[in-house]
Amino acid sequence: MTAPALPVLDISPLCRDAPGSERDRLARAIADACRDSGFFYVVGHGLDPALLARLDALSRRFFAAPAADKQAIAMRHGGRAWRGWFPLGDELTSGQPDLKEGLYFGTELSADHPRVRADTPLHGANLWPAFVPGLQPVVLAVMARLADIAQRLLTGIARSLDLEPDYFRRHYTGEPTQLFRIFHYPATAREGWGVGEHTDYGLLTLLAQDDAGGLQVKTPRGWIDAPPLAGALVCNLGDMLDRLTGGFYRSTPHRVRGSTARDRLSFPFFFDPAWDAEIVPLPRRAADISDDAADRWDRASVHAFRGTYGDYLLAKVARVFPALHAAVSEQT
Repeated sequence: MTAPALPVLDISPLCRDAPGSERDRLARAIADACRDSGFFYVVGHGLDPALLARLDALSRRFFAAPAADKQAIAMRHGGRAWRGWFPLGDELTSGQPDLKEGLYFGTELSADHPRVRADTPLHGANLWPAFVPGLQPVVLAVMARLADIAQRLLTGIARSLDLEPDYFRRHYTGEPTQLFRIFHYPATAREGWGVGEHTDYGLLTLLAQDDAGGLQVKTPRGWIDAPPLAGALVCNLGDMLDRLTGGFYRSTPHRVRGSTARDRLSFPFFFDPAWDAEIVPLPRRAADISDDAADRWDRASVHAFRGTYGDYLLAKVARVFPALHAAVSEQT
């Protein structure tokens, strides 16, 4: 097997009481990765591979079911929480339908939670398939572990930026926006993009994937493959880390090739700022901000944005599911 083109970072020093020298070395490696491509593999994270294997098996059971069974938890039933299943072609990237179907999950909130009572978009209860009863505990366990990994990784990113280790938790992720997806890319007879070129919206994405491959990353040296690496998660930076650092750390465009050989599963976890967090650049980076709209995949500079993360996320999600967004908006 050839060496991966993206860096492989062992983050175990962030998961134990490691000496400062180890954490400093890791911080320098994180800075190099964030400045170069904004994508890297993560090992030493402690996520149980048996748990991921269970998630993979249960997910395949769900996607193999007839559409009529899956319709019971279609996203239209999730209302403003935007949870549940969507069929092949319903999600758009840059206005083009993706060659995938998927399940949307988020932080599990009860009906009496203040944000649910206030009809805050993307907040509420998850929808769980009755015919795959084991999926709920496994998804919640995976989300909890990935959230812990993301918080620890942010302490390393803070160190790489000469910030206090708890900077992100204190200012942005004390009550993070957490979104988890299970995507199924069925094998198709035609070439195409499972997902077209895009960047992620928040702080960090942690991706688990099967061994089918298909992820591609736009690096300074051009597009490269980011194939699965046994035992590793893929981490990439989102738009909000780009904005916070004034473009010092970039959110990197990526895409997924359509699968022509066999089905593919991927499990992205988005760990993002609190819904009501105001996103402002770090003081030492504010003077370096430039208009990057011409270089962006959507021709929209993240540095021109003003407002909360919820404002930013809702505007982006509305473009992904325009019909669902319109239907939900009519209900309010």
